[in-house]
Formats: sequence, structure tokens, C-alpha cells
Amino acid sequence: MIRRPSIVGLFAAAALTAAVVSPALGAGDGHGPGSSPAPGERNARWVSTWTSMPQLTEPGNMPPAPFTQAGSVLTDATLRQTVHVSAGGEHIRLRFSNAFGGAVLPITKASVALPLDGRAGTSAVEAGTTRPLTFQGRSSVSVPVGAQVVSDPLGFTLAPGSDLTATVYLATGQASTSITSHPGSRTTSYLRAGDHVTDADLPGATPTDHWYFLSGVEVWSRSTTSAAVVLGDSLTDGRGSTTNMNDRWPDLLHERLRAGAATSKTAVVNQAAGGNRLLNDGLGPNGLARLDRDVLAQSGVDWLFVFEGVNDIGTAEATPAAQKQVAADVIAAYEQIITRAHTQGIRVYGATLTPIGGNTGYDDPDGHREQARQTVNTWIRTSGRFDGVVDFDRAVRDPKAPRRLRAELDTGDHLHLNPAGYRAMADAVPTRLFRQAPLPRGFGFD
Repeated sequence: MIRRPSIVGLFAAAALTAAVVSPALGAGDGHGPGSSPAPGERNARWVSTWTSMPQLTEPGNMPPAPFTQAGSVLTDATLRQTVHVSAGGEHIRLRFSNAFGGAVLPITKASVALPLDGRAGTSAVEAGTTRPLTFQGRSSVSVPVGAQVVSDPLGFTLAPGSDLTATVYLATGQASTSITSHPGSRTTSYLRAGDHVTDADLPGATPTDHWYFLSGVEVWSRSTTSAAVVLGDSLTDGRGSTTNMNDRWPDLLHERLRAGAATSKTAVVNQAAGGNRLLNDGLGPNGLARLDRDVLAQSGVDWLFVFEGVNDIGTAEATPAAQKQVAADVIAAYEQIITRAHTQGIRVYGATLTPIGGNTGYDDPDGHREQARQTVNTWIRTSGRFDGVVDFDRAVRDPKAPRRLRAELDTGDHLHLNPAGYRAMADAVPTRLFRQAPLPRGFGFD
């Protein structure tokens, strides 16, 4: 890894000016306090440890009143939100996105802290852990339309599998009602008028179960730490999971990986959104369009996990011709994703599509969509194009009625899983897929 002296100097300055919070057992590079690489150390890199897929915010998911006004949002307002990281480290930096903003995003102040009692979805932080974020040494930053910004490196000990609180203040607000968010946070955020970036709590704050602007957290880690990105839809975004409990299947998979010696340094980052499709825009850009931003541009990625396509099948017309075409197009999309990820040295794992039988919107009486699902799943299992296959279909289907989910794993809509279902999915992923190994000869030629 080539580093210019100016970058090394920036890391050194950050280490001198930013105090490190009390180390937590298991923090750093996976082996306890003090084990993370120093800013100038060789064979180290930034690794994404948490992400949220940026989306254009729908009217029903805008900040609640009075924080959305005609032509502006969050004027003279503080936003506090918590996120659940995977890999740990002793230096972090955050990404803020204005990918879908209709105007410049002016962040006046920002800070990070540890949430009170280590809990997600709380408005309070642990006393003495708040640290200011800077951007090229400044406390404020303006994010251009369509762009993102990355904060300066900050000395801050973050344990693997822990929660982090990020707080921002917008003095003038964003002068548009087109803003960037991730509606399916399954985590409670808080809004309060005025500047409360350094406050230990936000009494009287307005809760909302969405994330806004914040799109990533990275940790400075040795090269033996790697990220696995999951490209998906609502089944990965966690519809049916428990708010503030972080029990989506990628969260539960990370728990398993963290417990194994050979996989303890693996980060699992979730780039999914409810309703997302591979082929057409809908709730967020289509999977092929967002691959560069959400996967290839992420830090420290060695693996890509693709679990998407059921919304393409479910929204295509329920006729033999339409379903034959959409199955072929989904498979072609997988081929493109594999090709593009391989070019960047990323292994790609495919997951079979889970049952839709009995779902009011997707299941059709003649079974045309089921046939398309089976066509796609057969290709995933037998084509040999993926570097590994995980059979989610087999893990959650009813053995007596394989077109349907097992009743005890079903939320009741016959499409989405409950926490027990997400546990079954996480348990179906072989942890050996995430052991670092040299790429085979010719990898990426395709």
C-alpha cells in the first residue's frame, strides 16, 4: 500500500489531537486493546465496518414535523443516530452522503460517542466519550449535491460488534426536501432543535426510525481484516427483525464470524434496501447501477454476497413469457456483477432466493413466478459461476410445502422472515467462505 507523507502526517496529527476513549475488551484488530495498527504502519488499510445504502427519501420517511419545512429540512437542528459496527479498531472515520440531495448539505458540527450502556437506539451517550469530527481540520463541511465526504481519521477505540453514536448539527439546514437517507434503519434516531452535538442526552427529542446522511463507518485495520458486502433487498435490510436489536441475518452472521479464530477479523456490511431490484429502479437505484458506489468503492472489500432478485420476479407480469424473460435477465445481472467484482479481486457468493408461496403480491395461482424462482435458483446452484453458494431456500423452506416458508420463521406475509428466520439464514452460511486465501490463477479474466 502506497502512502504519501501528507497522509501519514494527517494520521499522526489525529493521534496527537484526539484523545482515545477507554478501550473495551475485544477492541482494535480483533485481539484486544492496543492491537490495531499505528497510523504509519505497513500492511494496514481502511475497512468498512458499517454501511447503509443511500436512498432518495420518500415523503412518508422525511424527518417528522417540525424538522421538515417547505423547501428545507433540519434547520437549526441536531440529529443523533446509532449504528452497529462489525469490525473494531482504534482509529475511525465516517462517511456522509448527499447522493440524492437537491441542495448542498451543510454540516455545521459533528461528533461521535459511545451510546449509554452500549445500546442501539438511545438518545444518551456515555459521559466523557464524545469526540468532535473534523473535515480537513475544520469542524464544518459542505457536501456538494450528489457527493459524499469522509471525515478526518479520529483516535477512538471501537469494539467489534458494538454500537456507535453519531451526532450532527445543521445550523442552516438543507435547502431542499430532496434528501439522502436510509429509511429501513430498524434503529431509532433522535431530532432536537438547536445545537446539542456535545450534550450527554437529548431530553424531549423527537424519535424517528430512520437514518439520515450517514452512510458509512470505517476502521483502520491490518490487511488481515477484510469486509464482506451484502447486496440485497428487504430480506437483508431486516424487515421483520426487531427494532434496536440488530438481529438481521448479516448482524447474526457477523456474530458467528467473530466467534471463530479464522474469521474474527471479518467485517459484514449491509448494502440492502426494502423493495430494491437488480434490473429496475424502485426503492433506490437498481442493483447493477449501485454496484460501483455500494460495493466496489467501499474500503477493504474481499467478498461480495449477492442475495437479490425476488423483487424483480415478483413485480414482473405473471405470464410464462414475462417470467422466462425476467429469470434470464436476473441471471444475466448476476453474470455482470460477478464479472465486475472479479475485476477488483473480490470473490462473489450467491444465495438462492427464498420462497414466496402464499404471498399476496408475488405468488400467482398458475405458479409462473415460482417457476422463475426455481430457474434462477437452479442456475445459482449449478452454474459454477459464483465463487461459493449459500442455499437460503433450503434453510428456510417448509419441507412439506417447499414453495412456502416454514411457519415458525414466517412474519405472516409469506415473504419476510422473523428473527428466528434470520438466525436460520445466518446459520446456513459456511464460515469457511470468509477465510483469507490467495486468489486462483486467472481470477478476474471473466
